[in-house]
Amino acid sequence: MSDEVPWETVLARPHPALRPGVISYRGIRVALGRPRRRLETPIAAATLLLGFEQPVRISRPGRAPVSLVSVVNGLTTVPALGEHGGRISGVEVLLAPWAAFTLFGTEQYELANRSVAPEELGAEFTELAAALAASPGWTERFALLDEVLLRRWRAGAPGSARVVRAWSLLARSRGAIPVRRLAEDVGWSVRHLENRFREQIGLSPKAAARVLRLQRARRLLAAGHGQAETAAVCGFYDQAHFSGEFKAMTGCTPGEFLAARRLPTAADVTDRLTGEATSLLVPADRGALFSKTRAGRSRQADHPALRLTREAGT
Repeated sequence: MSDEVPWETVLARPHPALRPGVISYRGIRVALGRPRRRLETPIAAATLLLGFEQPVRISRPGRAPVSLVSVVNGLTTVPALGEHGGRISGVEVLLAPWAAFTLFGTEQYELANRSVAPEELGAEFTELAAALAASPGWTERFALLDEVLLRRWRAGAPGSARVVRAWSLLARSRGAIPVRRLAEDVGWSVRHLENRFREQIGLSPKAAARVLRLQRARRLLAAGHGQAETAAVCGFYDQAHFSGEFKAMTGCTPGEFLAARRLPTAADVTDRLTGEATSLLVPADRGALFSKTRAGRSRQADHPALRLTREAGT
């Protein structure tokens, strides 16, 4: 039996006015007798984690680690390492990035590739986390979330319908539609589309397309498709291009990622998106994953999946 036990893994029924932008609510409780480290790969969603218990230490390549009980994450093109002391609980809300623009009240490029405390976006989030912790059950918690998020939605700056359409087209194509065609469809120049995307999505259309292609590629690999087939279906030039992009965005090659997902400990991972391979467990006794040394053997040593597979003797 897994020792990472959610209280419940539930998709709430958000208020109809919010439903298009809210991907899921998820109740989380982890109660272990030891620390835990997880490698999280990029997903096409912004995250609001309202924590009730211990902090999570989050590290990303090129950024100083932060320790937070509650966390807001924007879209990212790089992996993140999350570490906690063995106990963590709270509610995680996954949002379409254009919805995060309105709900958080900030330009999304300020949150891209970052993890920040929700109180930086308003004291209401601190009060909400306390109220959720004090609520008697998940029905009450999700109802409170609906109430507060709907109130912020109505009070927030509305996003551009053209940005929402461009994001929807890009997401439906799984990152395959050319940026110029997106711009033509919404009636903007490429430059204007890029500026509005950074403001309301957090990344440029090209960078967002990379995340969407990676998400599709992980899904295909986890379903048993080969690397060459996956590279072709997802629009990479060749398998080498696919492997390089995968490594740049996850910290490991497709083969290393799959090998780590097949280890016995992988059964203890609850992925952030239903039906997606988003996360890896990393041994707690290892050093920093994101070294400044990026060449030769030291570069290979920083791959978390490679460390896992070596430790398992595969």
